[in-house]
Amino acid sequence: MSTFWAKKEEIERKWYVIDAEGKTLGKIAVAAANVLGGKHRPEYTPGVDCGECVIVINAEKLVLTGKKLEQKTYYRHSGYVGGLKAVKYGELMQKKPEMVVELAVKGMLPKNKIGAASFGRLKVYRGAEHKQSAQKPIALEVN
Repeated sequence: MSTFWAKKEEIERKWYVIDAEGKTLGKIAVAAANVLGGKHRPEYTPGVDCGECVIVINAEKLVLTGKKLEQKTYYRHSGYVGGLKAVKYGELMQKKPEMVVELAVKGMLPKNKIGAASFGRLKVYRGAEHKQSAQKPIALEVN
């Protein structure tokens, strides 16, 4: 009996849509990262990109529990001396709620070529409308 090894050419990708309304950020990010990485598939192979495509809608209506809106901070650096920028998640949720979801999902993906390719298949939208209706996405329930 030989071990099954998925081939990149044989992978059929489906599209899934996740509605983030009223759901917590962590649960949305975990569900999206698992589908993007292909870990939900029976033919999952660690060295092969087996992931699917994910659309997250209603990003502005997702929930952060506790005091994360006031206390959690997103940092970035320009590369210059004194170039550290800090933004509270409350401000980030008002200005760019899509970025909050993208940051959470990106942190859960592997830090290699497969993770970068998987992250490219993530589409996040602020409202309930999305542009991928032609792909006939399947609704994915998040508990």
